[in-house]
Amino acid sequence: MSDQSDSRFGAEVYGKRLERAAELLRAAHLDALLITPGPDLRYLIGSRAQSFERLTCLVVPASGATPSVVVPKLELAGLAGSAAGELGLQLLDWVDGVDPYHIVKSALNAGARVAVDDAMPALHLLPIADVFGVLPASATPVLRQLRMRKDDSEIEALRRAGAAIDRVHARVGEWLRAGRTEAEVAADIAEAIVAEGHTAAAFVIVGSGPNGAIPHHEQSDRRIESGDIVVVDIGGPVEPGYYSDSTRTYVVGEPDAEIAERIAVLERAQAAAVAAARPGVTAESVDAAARNVLTEAGFGEAFIHRTGHGIGLSVHEEPYIVGGNDIVLEPGMAFSIEPGIYFPGEWGARIEDIVVVTDDGCESVNQRPHGLTSV
Repeated sequence: MSDQSDSRFGAEVYGKRLERAAELLRAAHLDALLITPGPDLRYLIGSRAQSFERLTCLVVPASGATPSVVVPKLELAGLAGSAAGELGLQLLDWVDGVDPYHIVKSALNAGARVAVDDAMPALHLLPIADVFGVLPASATPVLRQLRMRKDDSEIEALRRAGAAIDRVHARVGEWLRAGRTEAEVAADIAEAIVAEGHTAAAFVIVGSGPNGAIPHHEQSDRRIESGDIVVVDIGGPVEPGYYSDSTRTYVVGEPDAEIAERIAVLERAQAAAVAAARPGVTAESVDAAARNVLTEAGFGEAFIHRTGHGIGLSVHEEPYIVGGNDIVLEPGMAFSIEPGIYFPGEWGARIEDIVVVTDDGCESVNQRPHGLTSV
C-alpha cells in the first residue's frame, strides 16, 4: 500500500494497469478507452470521484499520447487522493460554458475508435456519441480481462475482507435469538461489520423462517422464533474498496432432523464446487459440481440461482459461475461459491465463501464452519 493512506494502492500498481489497458486496446483494434467515475475509474487510477451532470472522464489512448483526465475545475480536488498526479496524467480541466465532450475528442486523433465503460450514464454517453459521430464500443471486453484476474495487492485485500467478515459471523450468536426481529439483528450485525474493519455495511440479509426462502430478502419486522432456520448473508468493503461477501445458515435452538439432513447435502454441494474450482476448468463446470450434488439428492429445483459471482471493487462482477459460461478459470480470478436451497413458505439455506483461483486449485478467504450453526 502507498504510505500516504490506505485508500488506494501505490502509483506503480495503477501505472501497470494503464499499460495493460493500452495493450488490450491495441489487441481489440480500438484507439482509446473512456472511463467515467465508478469501479473502473477506481481500478485504473485509484480515484473515488463521483459521477455528476458535469463530465469527469479518463481518456486512455491505445498508443502515443499520455492518458488524460477531463475534469470540471470545481471537481479537481476530487482527484487529489488518486494516483493521477504521481502517474503524470494530463489534467484537462474545464469550466461551465465549455463543452467537455469536445475536449475528450480533441485529446485523441481524428476518427479515433473509442470504447466506454458500461457504467457511463446516458447523460454523458449520448453527447460523446454525438461528437464522435458514432456510438462508442463497449469497453467490457478490455475491462473484463483487466479486472477478472486479481493481482497480489488485490488478493491480499480480499483476504483481509474475508477475515473481517468471518469475525462478524463468529459473533452472530450474540444477537440472533428468539423474540428479536430480523431488523434488530441486522442493525447489530451492520454495526459489527464496521467495528470489525469494514468501511461500511454494504448489505445485511437476515432471512428467518419463510423469509430465508427468499434469496435476496433483506430484513423485516418478523420476530424470530425458536427452531427457525436463519440465512445471514453479509458483506462490505475494506480499504482500498474490496468487498467481503459471506453467507452462513443458523438455527435458533435445535434443528429438525430432516432439515439438518438437507442442509448437510447443501454443505456437500458447496464443498464439491470449491474442490472443482481450479485453473483450466470452465466457470459452468464449477456451477455443475454444486448443482449435480443437489440434483442427485432431489433438491435440484430448490437451487434457483447461479453458484457464484466475481468480486473485487464491485460486489458482483465477472466471472459469473453459472451454466452456459464457458470462460476458462485462471489464477487470480476471485468469485463466490454459494449454492442454496429454498422451500417457499417454509425455510431456505445458503452457504457462501469467496475463493481465489491459485496455480493448482483455489484458496478460500473465508474460514468459518460451513454446517448449520445452532445459536
